[in-house]
Amino acid sequence: MSEEKEEASFSILTIYDEPEKRRNVPESPSISSQDEHHAQSQLGEACGPPQQPPGSPRQHDLAYQEMISPQQWAPQALDRSELQAPQLSEAESEEAEPGLSSPPASEFGQPCPSPRPSEEVWSLLRAIPPVPDEVVVRQMTPRKSWKVGKLRHGKKVYSLAISSSTHHVYTCGHGYIRVWDESALRAWDHAPQAQLNLQDRQNCVLTCKLSPDERSLITGGLSQTLTLWDLAPTPRVRAQLASTGPMCYSLAVSSNAQICLACFKGFVEIWDLQNQILIRKHEVPIYGSRCVDIVGNKFWTGGEDTRLYSWDLRSYQRLQQHDLQHEILSITHDPSEEWLLVGLRMSDIVILHTHRREKFKAVLQKYVYHHNLKFASCGSYFVATLDESIHCLAAPSLQRLFQVEESTDILCCDVSSDNQYLVTGSRNSATVYQLLY
Repeated sequence: MSEEKEEASFSILTIYDEPEKRRNVPESPSISSQDEHHAQSQLGEACGPPQQPPGSPRQHDLAYQEMISPQQWAPQALDRSELQAPQLSEAESEEAEPGLSSPPASEFGQPCPSPRPSEEVWSLLRAIPPVPDEVVVRQMTPRKSWKVGKLRHGKKVYSLAISSSTHHVYTCGHGYIRVWDESALRAWDHAPQAQLNLQDRQNCVLTCKLSPDERSLITGGLSQTLTLWDLAPTPRVRAQLASTGPMCYSLAVSSNAQICLACFKGFVEIWDLQNQILIRKHEVPIYGSRCVDIVGNKFWTGGEDTRLYSWDLRSYQRLQQHDLQHEILSITHDPSEEWLLVGLRMSDIVILHTHRREKFKAVLQKYVYHHNLKFASCGSYFVATLDESIHCLAAPSLQRLFQVEESTDILCCDVSSDNQYLVTGSRNSATVYQLLY
């Protein structure tokens, strides 16, 4: 069993607004310049030298270098499009003289580049047909949000989910779940399409998760049951899973929709969703069971005891323990399942690699009651809600894309998998934002 309790080993990252303004951001008094240099050097080793776009006119501009050279914790592995050779025109190939090339990569601690390709190689590259625009997948980040609607739930919205296929929103709380169709997302006083009354009206849904195919919803809360809902063609209860705990704090569903984890005080239930049977009741530290997430063959738990635990889903052995020094309020992972985000009571965001010993922390130093994290399905940004504030942050640069303030504390949030809508739940309603690119 490997345990990590090296708080000082976290590399410190900085959330910033505009790249051009980063030079004027004062250094945090709690972070020394030595720590910052150590963080950047570690990130450079993890991700390699920063890549500059070909033919950029601002190649040596200080502001441009600052935009691409800081923290790069690389939330996704390189895809095939990044490995393709560039398309060069005849003029570009003739202008590519050795004297005009960029500085050798050796000054970044990397091997020197290969010699200039021969004319035969250039002609081969020019013969490759360009990729059609319609098949190119571009990872965009939203530049701002537009508040387009309000969903009047009537009570506190403790949990919610939005489906991208139908753009239906499910708001959950005391006594019932309300279903909102797409027409309600752009209205301020639209009636819900349906209301799903809970069997016990005293029951409260505290957590919910959509299945990866968005055809079913699983809910848990103040009852000794987990409810599995079929959503199409109309929402109905498919099964009720008898749990052994009085209150379910958090749920997680595997990417293949076969396993569901339900987090209770002192233990995690591991369910086979296909056969609707309880596989195991797994004991975890009693004060380390507020949140749960599943990544591949591991799952992670955390809570009031400030420690993040990872467990093997096959042997059920504890693999790691990270002392984060502050209470853990949320855990989520990026779409590649390589990186884990952990939201803390002091609003800090801890970023850990799920397989390698790479740990980073974005320090905000603000005490919060509610901290929710949600990664966009495209992997290029994530949303962090801190009490009344919404922060949309680019990944991996941590540039703040936009910030929105609400009038009451945000209890939950979700981003549609088509990256069109952001929905937040609060005191008695949910707010809908359209993401603008």
